[in-house]
Amino acid sequence: MAGPPTFAIPPTFLGTPRTGVGRFTVAGIPFDAGTTNRAGARDGPQAIRRASRMLVDGAHPVFRTDPAELDLADAGDFAVALGDIAATLATIEQQAASIPHLIALGGDHGMTLALLRALARRGGPLGLVHFDAHVDTWPDNFGQPLAHGSVFYHAIAERLVDPRRMVQIGIRSPVANEVMDWTRNQEVTVLSAQDVHEAGPAAIAAHVRAVVGEQPVYLSFDIDALDPAFAPGTGTPEIGGLASWQAQAILRRLEGLDWVGMDVMEVAPAYDSAEITALAAATMVWEYLALVA
Repeated sequence: MAGPPTFAIPPTFLGTPRTGVGRFTVAGIPFDAGTTNRAGARDGPQAIRRASRMLVDGAHPVFRTDPAELDLADAGDFAVALGDIAATLATIEQQAASIPHLIALGGDHGMTLALLRALARRGGPLGLVHFDAHVDTWPDNFGQPLAHGSVFYHAIAERLVDPRRMVQIGIRSPVANEVMDWTRNQEVTVLSAQDVHEAGPAAIAAHVRAVVGEQPVYLSFDIDALDPAFAPGTGTPEIGGLASWQAQAILRRLEGLDWVGMDVMEVAPAYDSAEITALAAATMVWEYLALVA
């Protein structure tokens, strides 16, 4: 088991002493030039790592996964090109391509495009489970085609993901009618936050399973899927979101899917309160590791 965060203990995810690449590899993406509201997600990776140290006291309460027994490595933060979105996407794709099972800590959500491009080299398109307050299928954000709100527009257009095997969970932000129409015309399954509140996690998870099927699937978790009461530390919060327990309950019912990777994005610790956003993000990664290990 990882020890307390004393002097000279590496500030890695879950306190893992292993660096480099493991069966599961965590890497940070300290970049937020693609944000359109409040910046600060560049500091997300280290905040998530710090918060993860609260999760190493024992085995997972449901899956009984022991963090000390995970083949988990922390590769540190990926190199980025300061202020240059296109160049950063290219370098992240290159760095991610050699990692078998990557869990990325962000960072603005636009960086997920690079991760999906890297996975597509191995075979695609992928299924996608996408937790978010926003659909992120705008063709551009204020004239910037590579901003965080356009990530899945490009992922669909480039055939990195199969929209018929794509589920969005927690959607509730204002969106142009033409953007929502385009999204639904691609046959993306859009489940609003209200859908989750009314149907409950078990029904939502069953729906997700039916959509994504048995083929490879990727998990992308924008922390603003959670209500600001549970995750205030993010750049574009939206009220009416998921409770942290709802997201946990959905994920726990998705054991056995053919998971190929995960990211958790948009943690901006400058707006956090008592580290609850960073802890929520770290916990979602822990939930994912516990169900795939």
